[in-house]
Amino acid sequence: MKEITISTKIKVYESAEELPAEYQRLLESARAARNHAYAPYSNFRVGAAVLLENGTILQGANLENAAYSMCICAERTALGNAAMHYPQSVVKAIAVTVKSKRKTIAQPASPCGACRQVISEAEDRQKKDIAIILQGAEGEIYVLDSGKALLPIGFHGGFL
Repeated sequence: MKEITISTKIKVYESAEELPAEYQRLLESARAARNHAYAPYSNFRVGAAVLLENGTILQGANLENAAYSMCICAERTALGNAAMHYPQSVVKAIAVTVKSKRKTIAQPASPCGACRQVISEAEDRQKKDIAIILQGAEGEIYVLDSGKALLPIGFHGGFL
């Protein structure tokens, strides 16, 4: 028997002003995208924004459905937007922020498992890491160097 240890490094910023300028713009764009979320059932609004290497920022928001399994996450919407409009561009970073009408969320909310898989595969496809920037409606900001930090032993095309 052997044991494997997996660890994740998370940079924690107290405020957006501490972030590099391009990440500040990206996080602000994710906050703006939250306003376009369609969340009539949960009132849990998620905004995401991706930063391409060419400086372009594209947004996504969650879109709920009464059949919850049909919901579309903000992260996948933003990454799909990038793949559709800029298929040859590399995604440098994705910012995700959340807000609820029911309570104040003062801690970062991490992408769901499906979004982690999509981010991981986007990294594989472009052969470059995607920085992950996470914030609740307020509070600390987490920055991870790669989506693989959220899904360290993910499924990939090599298994097929």
